[in-house]
Amino acid sequence: MKNQVDTYQYKGLRRHLVELLRQKGITDEAVLAAINNIPRHFFLDSAFDKIAYEDRAFPIGEGQTISQPYTVAYQTQLLEVKPNDKVLEIGTGSVYQASVLAEMGAKVFTIERQKKLYEKNKNFVFKSNYPNIKFFYGDGFQGLPTYAPFDKVIITAAAPYIPPRLIAQLKTGGMMVVPVDLGPVTQMLRLTKLADGGYAEERFDNFSFVPMLEGRSG
Repeated sequence: MKNQVDTYQYKGLRRHLVELLRQKGITDEAVLAAINNIPRHFFLDSAFDKIAYEDRAFPIGEGQTISQPYTVAYQTQLLEVKPNDKVLEIGTGSVYQASVLAEMGAKVFTIERQKKLYEKNKNFVFKSNYPNIKFFYGDGFQGLPTYAPFDKVIITAAAPYIPPRLIAQLKTGGMMVVPVDLGPVTQMLRLTKLADGGYAEERFDNFSFVPMLEGRSG
């Protein structure tokens, strides 16, 4: 069972986590405030309560993980989220990353390919707090053409290549943050869509992610 009580102890642990993220180079105060406001232990089994605020990933079932807080902060900072940004997230997972985006005022459209995780997220603890998160079961490589265009796209798994349909669903000037599997390493990329439909590419640090898979898993 998940622990849905937020105590002074947990709040103190979050403040420590935020200070650690600052030391590791996260400078976006809106990102840090969102992480400070969200009880990460709500997203994990209660067995992880005592270590929920350590800067590491944890399993959430179906071979998936809740990302390391530094990774969440890093990707979110690169995304340059502004209130009312329309953001497509590929890989709902535990809903923690989506919650950080929603806490920052984004309108989040999040896709999960694992049916069991999608079903579990129907009872998402913060549904009333974040009506600005919309959940979808589907193939992340296809995106959500019906809801396009998006201001931003964030992918929370290692993509084998840049998904062209997701580029197509970005507004001109919109940005995608995606970890791309380059063989020996997975490197964080930020793509900015150009007026001709192509994109400019920036490369950042290396990370470890579960692979982004095509199709849906029942």
